[in-house]
Formats: sequence, C-alpha cells, structure tokens
Amino acid sequence: MLEFDTLIIGSGLAGLTLALKLADHQKVGIITKKSLLDGASNWAQGGIAAVLSPEDSLESHIHDTVVAGAGLCDEATTRFVVEHGKEAIDWLIAQGVPFSKAATPQAGYHLTREGGHSERRIIHAADRTGQAVQETLARRVLQHSNITVLEKYISVDLITAVKLGHSDNRCLGAYALNSLSDEVITISAQNTILATGGSGKVYTYTTNPDTATGDGIAMAWRAGCRVANMEFIQFHPTCLYHPHAKSFLISEAVRGEGGILKLPDGTRFMPWHDKRAELAPRDVVARAIDFEMKKQGLDCVYLDISHQSVEFLQEHFPTIYARCLALGINISKEPIPVVPAAHYTCGGVMTDLDAKTDIPNLYAVGETAYTGLHGANRLASNSLLECLVFAEAAARDILAGAVKPAVTLPAWDESRVTDADEEIVISHNWAELRHFMWDYVGIVRTNKRLERAQHRIQLLQDEIQEYYANFHISADLLELRNLVTNAELIVSSALSRQESRGLHYSKDYPNTLPDSAPTILTPTVPD
Repeated sequence: MLEFDTLIIGSGLAGLTLALKLADHQKVGIITKKSLLDGASNWAQGGIAAVLSPEDSLESHIHDTVVAGAGLCDEATTRFVVEHGKEAIDWLIAQGVPFSKAATPQAGYHLTREGGHSERRIIHAADRTGQAVQETLARRVLQHSNITVLEKYISVDLITAVKLGHSDNRCLGAYALNSLSDEVITISAQNTILATGGSGKVYTYTTNPDTATGDGIAMAWRAGCRVANMEFIQFHPTCLYHPHAKSFLISEAVRGEGGILKLPDGTRFMPWHDKRAELAPRDVVARAIDFEMKKQGLDCVYLDISHQSVEFLQEHFPTIYARCLALGINISKEPIPVVPAAHYTCGGVMTDLDAKTDIPNLYAVGETAYTGLHGANRLASNSLLECLVFAEAAARDILAGAVKPAVTLPAWDESRVTDADEEIVISHNWAELRHFMWDYVGIVRTNKRLERAQHRIQLLQDEIQEYYANFHISADLLELRNLVTNAELIVSSALSRQESRGLHYSKDYPNTLPDSAPTILTPTVPD
C-alpha cells in the first residue's frame, strides 16, 4: 500500500497545478496512465482566455462565455472563473511559462482572438501553449521533494468508506494497475482528485490523445457521484484530414487570424450558415462543415490561411506549419484539408466552486468535471483557464480541511479470476463501440439512432462486465469498461434532452426551448 495526503489521478494542467499548490504543505502522489506529459493539456495549441487587455472587460468575457454556452452556463461559476483569470495567468508567468510577446515590449504579451470571443484575450505560446505550460510545470513537479509521480499506472476504481461497510461515506483512495507489472496496488489518501480529462476516445475520430477514455467520470459514477450535461460533446471543426496524421488539430486561432473555410472548388461557405462566418462558435462551424460534407458527398473541406506571409505563419503557427509541410501541405500556398472530430467533453462529474463532488474528500478538476462554466458549448480557450482556477480552489479547500482518521484499506482481491482466454474480445468491442458512437451519436442526432446506440451499449456492458468479473484486468479492459460507461451517460443524456441546444442537435427536436436546465444523471446505487 502507498499512502499520500492527497492523491491526484491524472497529470494534465489541472493535476500538475494542484500538485504544486499543495506540495509545500502535503505529501502528494500523482498517477498517470503513460508519461507525465501524455495528456490532452499537452496537445492544446490555441491558448488560455483571460481579461488582460485594457480594451477588454470581465463583463465582455462573461457575456461571450454565456452566449457560447447557449443559456446553460452557471452564472456564479462563469463569473468566478473569469474574475480569477488574471491571477491564474500571473501564476503561470511566475512559474516561467514562455508566453509569446507582442511586437513591442510596451505592449506586453501577444493576445489572439478565437471564435466566439469579442476581443483579443487569448494569451499563448505560439501554437503550442499546452506543451509550453505542461513542460514548465512538469519540471517543477519533478523537482519537488513532496511529490511522487507514478507513471504507467491506470486507476481501477475509487475506494469509498461506504463500500467498506461504513455509514459515514468519504473517499479513501483508489486501486491502480501498474501497466508494466500487471500488479494492482492500493493507494490510501486523505483526499483524492480526479483530473483524468475527457472521453474523446469514445468516438472514432477525435483530436484527443489515446489516454482520453473518461476514466474519472466512469469511476465517479460507479462510486455514486452525479454527472451532468454529458450530451454536450464538442466536435472541433478543424482536425487535419490526412491518412498519416492521427488526431492532429488545426487550432481555432488559424480562423482567428483570418483563415477561411472553403469547398473543394474554392467557394467560401460559412457566411451561408452564420453572420459571424469563420468566427462563429465551434458548434456552429462544426455543423456547417458536417452539413456541406454530407450535402456534397465530400471527404473534407479546406481551411485557407495562404494569404498570410510565410513569416507570419512560422511565427504564429510554427507547429502547424511544420507538421503540414512534413505531410506535403505548404499552408502558405495551399489550403489545409480538415474534418470535424470529437474534441471536448463539456459535461462530467458535478462539482461545486471548491471542486468538491458528491462524495466527501473526492474532488474533480479540469475536463473530468462539470462546473457549470461551459453550459451547452465551451467557449474556445476557456478550458485551460478552468483547470487553473479550480485547481487553486481545490487546493485552498483541501488545505483548510481537517485531517480524518486513517482507515485500513483492503488489498485488491483477484483470487477468483483467471487469465483471459481471448483478448480479441476487448479490441473488437472497443472498435465496435467507437464506430457506432460516431455513426449514431455524432454531430447531428435522431432518437432512432440514439436508441440503436443505447441497445448496443447494453449488450456491450453485459459482455464487458462478465469479462471484468472473470479475468485478470488489463489497461485495455479498464479503458473499455470506462468508455462504455461514458457512452451510456452520453446517450442517456442526449435522449433526455428534447430540444436542440448548443452542441446537441436533434432532427427530432430541431427547436430550442425557451427554458432549459442542465441534464443531471444520478446513479441508483454505487455498484
């Protein structure tokens, strides 16, 4: 058994920020499925939204967030996050994050603009903001004597007091599988943090890394936590369409700096769909691209930024420029082939403004959580800001909390299982799940498609649970088990929303209701 004051499951921006804010006062453990830098935060290109310019205002940022969220943003949460934006950025700068500077020293940092924003408020490090931030924080994490990093460990399930027969429930830690040794260890902690990211890998096409299998959401649901707004899956409009480019994102900032979406014949089409054209929120742009591709039988559309100079492109989008050039696409001379892809999970585990879940001593931060900030559609570059603000909130609440008496935790019991006989079952079910989720629960939905998906999910759940109960676990099995749970939550949420709003568009209910509320799912009993 390992023991920590705080256990953080996940090593994205929210997890690393929280670890650093606690480590001067506590013994902190971080478990991560692969390496410290293998999460979605490291892939973030665009930047972090915050009010940093005198031409901008808190009210403007709040307004833009609420408009993008299609009426479902929690007002208190939105104001809380936006008001703490500058101090979050100041903290990153103090850690040494190399944000891009403006053309003149007097102007400070360069701020860009993205879809849905009325002002330039995106601070960034060229087009690799996530990488710059994560590398900076990871160095500090690895240097801190109070932080233990366990790489190649995948969480299995949370350990709660009620599961051990106690009436006073709280989270006591988690079981985790060492992917190298196949050993399950018990980790005891006063506080446990879910910072595992979203569930993009439930779909065939996604901009997310392979680690995005909704582990924290599924574990919290099994433990008894409510989840909310799982129907709102953001599809990024512009993922590079190329046979040799897996999940490579073409940043929102390309459109923010003048990129134009075109059909294969060079016709611009976004003004037909929205007066904001390429600067419309992501859900509008994604549906427009989906509509044009289906209407004309296209494999992709094209994003053209070739009117900008080579110098401008190499300065602002060095990663995109180099990656496309390596694939034979010179973006200074030709447009970029793009398609929509699953990008961000707007729903998740319900939390309050301290990042606390329904279970005492269990917190959720980042994409794993539903805070109420994103509503029915996430405004571009608000996600990294949310990670920072709620990591700070969770750290403050944890450090103010009382130490609870320790509880003896049982070791993982695998006395009644055997080695798997046919592991092909896992890979087959994984592929089937992702394909029917893409076909039936994608950008445009119908009740008939959702019901088909629901039926298939039930069959898969029964098969996966039988496999889980009888055989030694593996990382692939754990991820599949979590993905099918996320799929169930997405479909159940989508079926319950009888309107089209934000990222959820239903042909059966094409109108938006005058009044609406978040979709909240409550588990019947912890299993």
